[in-house]
Amino acid sequence: MRVTIASGRLAIGLFAVFMCLPWSAFAANEAETALLLIELIQAGRTVVTEHQDLLNDPARGDKGFTPEYFGGKLIEKYREVAKIDLSRATPSPQTGLLLTLLESGKEVVAEAQPVLNKQGVAFKGFIPASWGRKAGEKFTKKTGVKLKLTATEYRYPGNKPDEFEAEVLRQFSEPSYARGREFSRVLVQDGRQVLRMMKPEYVGPKCLSCHGEPKGERDKTGMKKEGLKEGELAGAISLTIQIR
Repeated sequence: MRVTIASGRLAIGLFAVFMCLPWSAFAANEAETALLLIELIQAGRTVVTEHQDLLNDPARGDKGFTPEYFGGKLIEKYREVAKIDLSRATPSPQTGLLLTLLESGKEVVAEAQPVLNKQGVAFKGFIPASWGRKAGEKFTKKTGVKLKLTATEYRYPGNKPDEFEAEVLRQFSEPSYARGREFSRVLVQDGRQVLRMMKPEYVGPKCLSCHGEPKGERDKTGMKKEGLKEGELAGAISLTIQIR
């Protein structure tokens, strides 16, 4: 079993909305799928990060950063982190979800081509956060599996944490919480049994230009910097999947 189920304290108010349920074999299967999906969106964000210099080069027109190129790089990156080759994946419900997320990410890249290939413009606004948000939104519409980025200090309204996410983010910020460990709970939400999983993300060196110091200064996107430091909690990827 490759999934670690973290134990933690939920705020009392959560139980007015959610009811915790016993862990089951079905939930374990969904937990594995949830973690694989989160790892795939993280791998896609890494690919976008690694190509920022290319994408923001004002001297180049066609960047060659096509949906096919991006998809190939994402498959390579995912093979490294998850040991799964999506180019040779055996058909299954789990594989179907992973491939749908892959295609959703490629669609985001396809829609961005006119902006990405515009010569004479440096910063294009095509950053890991925007790619991840849009890919998650497309994936959710196609599958019903809710995949989103969230943070205590969120920038995009759709990233605002709900009550469950806010409590888990508080736990992630505690020094005693094991760094990088995902948090999972089986809950009843809107009358359905669901698995909710969140995985923390931390500030890397390339995040500081937009999210670092000085706090309150406008970054290149026009938003105010949060004053974060390298290694601090930046936010989390949150996923909600119905248990069969």
